[in-house]
Amino acid sequence: MVRSFERRAPIRGTLLACAVLAAGPVAGTDARPPQVETCLGCHGIENYTNAYPTYPVPKVGGQRPEYIVAALKAYASGERQHDTMHAQAAELSDEAMQAIAEWFAAEGPAEKQPSSEVR
Repeated sequence: MVRSFERRAPIRGTLLACAVLAAGPVAGTDARPPQVETCLGCHGIENYTNAYPTYPVPKVGGQRPEYIVAALKAYASGERQHDTMHAQAAELSDEAMQAIAEWFAAEGPAEKQPSSEVR
């Protein structure tokens, strides 16, 4: 059986991604934890609203890390109800939750949603 580089490359990439995810951010750097990319898909888009029910997605930049970790744990356990957030949070380790929380906390003040848009 002949193994080509192309056939092994995805496995190497997957192993590398797992190692990066397990390692988390490098201490003393401003590196963005890889898990944050998924968060930014909703929480990083200005004026983004959820499809159904329609409501503005909160910006979490500048929130206290303790609040973000508590929220992620509540979504993971099902205490807070949101299918997408549950699916995302349930896959995170405590270390990943902490890294995400610290990164968002360092991003500056959370943008306030206009009260007319909050439901």
